[in-house]
Amino acid sequence: MIATESRLEPPELLKTESIAREHGNYVDAVADRPVSNYVSRTEVNAVRVPALPRREQTVTLDPLTHPGWDSLVTAHPESSFFHGSAWARVLQETYGHRPLYFCRLENGRLKELLSVMEVSSPWTGRRGVSLPFTDFCPVLATGNGDGSHLHSIAMDKGRERNWRYLECKSDHHEWPGSSPALMFYGHVIDLDRSEQAIFKSFPGATRRNLAKAESAGLQITFDTSLESMRTFYSLHSLTRRRHGLPPQAFRFFKNIVQYVLGPGHGFIVTARVENRPVAAAIYFHQGCRAIFKFGASDHAFQHLRPNNLVMWEAIKRYAADGFKSLHLGRTSPANHGLRRYKLGFGAREERIEHCRYDFRKHAFAAERCPAAETFSRVFRCLPLPMLRLAGRMLYPHLS
Repeated sequence: MIATESRLEPPELLKTESIAREHGNYVDAVADRPVSNYVSRTEVNAVRVPALPRREQTVTLDPLTHPGWDSLVTAHPESSFFHGSAWARVLQETYGHRPLYFCRLENGRLKELLSVMEVSSPWTGRRGVSLPFTDFCPVLATGNGDGSHLHSIAMDKGRERNWRYLECKSDHHEWPGSSPALMFYGHVIDLDRSEQAIFKSFPGATRRNLAKAESAGLQITFDTSLESMRTFYSLHSLTRRRHGLPPQAFRFFKNIVQYVLGPGHGFIVTARVENRPVAAAIYFHQGCRAIFKFGASDHAFQHLRPNNLVMWEAIKRYAADGFKSLHLGRTSPANHGLRRYKLGFGAREERIEHCRYDFRKHAFAAERCPAAETFSRVFRCLPLPMLRLAGRMLYPHLS
């Protein structure tokens, strides 16, 4: 607070103090206001403002109840859509997971963040995951911080809550002593270029595929409605069966419409041939960054290259709207076709590593699922209603 004999404005100052105390950020609220708000302009030069003490605290917050969470997190230069409250709301409403977001605050500003949700299941046990069904979730850090002490706090919470393990989907170097349990490829398209420059970065095969799609007369629409999500889900179920995987329950996607697309954090792009949906994709965005989250298509129309046109139209939309990058999500190293498809859009490649600490073994462990291929063969043979039922039964216990 300013200590001076100059004329103050008590009502306004008291109002600022009240708001600051309510949000737990008294020092910051006062410090950010111009001196001229408190004293007359003729006396500004005479005022001496003492240095305010730095307030630093490490806390565990719930993004669904903390006032102004999205403003807090989007102010961090490295934040992504997955750090915001919309995604946390989808996971909590769909599966009942408990948010535990470990934060380091300095003068009310977010300096470091490790986003974790507690997943509880009678089949797969209780564990901490950062974050369930999320392609990547890096620790946010500022300056010299690396978030390492937040991992220590999360591990203490895991011991207290009797977690089986703590899993983080980010660079393992952020977690001292960790080693990767799984590795994926990530692909990022830089959008802060002209549309022509982006197109020229595509290899010849991608350009030819786009020309084929455009000559086929595919119609492209952007939408956020529940009806568009139902259209996507029909294609998604076909795609998941083709890959030997069940789809998540439609409730999950319905919550995406309500908490993500409706409030303006994403859209669905759909390609049609003579009004028949043949491909669709879901994109999320926050700040200046966008993410390709889900893609689906009818394999019978693959020769028209609708997936290529869906992606290109989304790229053009985001670039025109001033977004800086489009992340294409994670890709398994074994999925050579998907990796080639993403690299075909001039994306730069990165590694996404998942690290898992096993509290029972007191060590970092690799994740193995030797029966995965057996399950895949079964899922490929199931009728769609049974495949969807399998998804409704299984995903509450997965992460």
